[in-house]
Amino acid sequence: MSNNGKIFLVGFGPGSKEHMTQRAREAIAESNVVIGYSTYIKLVKDLLDDKEVVRKGMTEEIDRCIEAYDQAKQGKVVSLISSGDIGVYGMAGPTYEVLLQAGWTPQSDIEVEIVPGTTALSACASLVGAPLTHDFCSISLSDLLTPWPSIAKRLDAAGDSDFVVALYNPKSGRRTQQIVEAQRILLQYRKPETPVAIIKSAYRDLQDIQMTTLDKMSDQKIGMLSTVLIGNSTTFVQEGLMITPRGYANKYDKLTGETKDGEKAGRSLSMGLLGWKDCVRKYMNDSQNHSLKDVARHFDAPMGEIISAISEANEGQAAAGYEAVPIPLENIAAVLDTTADWGLLRAIVRAEGGAISELMINSGEFTQRGDWLNIENEHFHLHIDSSQLSSAWFVRHTDKLRGVQFFNKKNETLFNLALIKIDGKFDKNIDEKFNRAWNELDLNEKQVKVVNE
Repeated sequence: MSNNGKIFLVGFGPGSKEHMTQRAREAIAESNVVIGYSTYIKLVKDLLDDKEVVRKGMTEEIDRCIEAYDQAKQGKVVSLISSGDIGVYGMAGPTYEVLLQAGWTPQSDIEVEIVPGTTALSACASLVGAPLTHDFCSISLSDLLTPWPSIAKRLDAAGDSDFVVALYNPKSGRRTQQIVEAQRILLQYRKPETPVAIIKSAYRDLQDIQMTTLDKMSDQKIGMLSTVLIGNSTTFVQEGLMITPRGYANKYDKLTGETKDGEKAGRSLSMGLLGWKDCVRKYMNDSQNHSLKDVARHFDAPMGEIISAISEANEGQAAAGYEAVPIPLENIAAVLDTTADWGLLRAIVRAEGGAISELMINSGEFTQRGDWLNIENEHFHLHIDSSQLSSAWFVRHTDKLRGVQFFNKKNETLFNLALIKIDGKFDKNIDEKFNRAWNELDLNEKQVKVVNE
């Protein structure tokens, strides 16, 4: 133990003795001073005999950190305590911020040790079954320090990504609408009957558990001591237990335990990173009437990923007649110049909300002003932020499609250009120009592959 003072950052779990780690008990026992929110002090009062105790209020978090540092500078051993894990929505972060701003470093005389504890998230989950068995995230609904648009964006992303969601700080006497807004956002992605567990004071005297559904969640008793667990699309409740499957059913037969056709034990799924694009091409070959948009929707993937899967097709596994060749970023401007000879084109632009614009343009109507690619004529002005361009592809489909597709960094469609048929056919000269540009790119792509190999 250092003679120059030490700070223990102690997470003591839910508050019950049975769930406090041995190291947490040792840290408190070694300390001269124990600092904490008054409720936390009460939960460990039987460990505080002969200790100097400093109680602080709910909004005095920074004061606790400063107090701990001041006491340690006097050569004392200090425990700054918190329920749950002190590094999860706890005091570890603010303490390090205060220390670093004061010039402290890990090599300083004052030693800092974090003692982890059972989080509210895992404690609450253990009381209702196994809701966190697959991917999950935690989001605090407290907007005291975090702007609401940031919280709403995280809720939206979690809903869209099908995470099991744990909500911390869901409601208080003054903050009553945040849980309603969270419910509204998640209902855009989840079924109304999605299981929800609301746990108050896990493993404490006033423990309370409510099982409900997402559409009824905001009508329940919820407060600052509650943690709300919201299931994903696979979560179910059976025999009073909330369960999120781990995903074994994707690979193994439930009854026999044998691997399903096309799967291998101990290997990535056929839809894993290295195999899912094969599945895209197989789906396209098995269902050749589907449009590219249908395929993207089926795999819940951005269009750029589908085009990438098409580009990797070979003679042994084509993509229902679709072909694609990538355009190097440094060549995009040259490709746009090339389209000036392609005559009448269809420009397709998709808005964030889902609206699709299809405009007939003359290929020479492109102008570039700074980051903006402009298409202007007497009927309309179309402005595209070319700084968002991340990838581009030549795409063709038998005798039905000739075009160039442009994508942003998320592989979402920015805009497309497509040759127009006249009397059911592409103009022969323009088709030749398109294929000539294609072949030049395709040759370069093959040469790059040979060099890399």
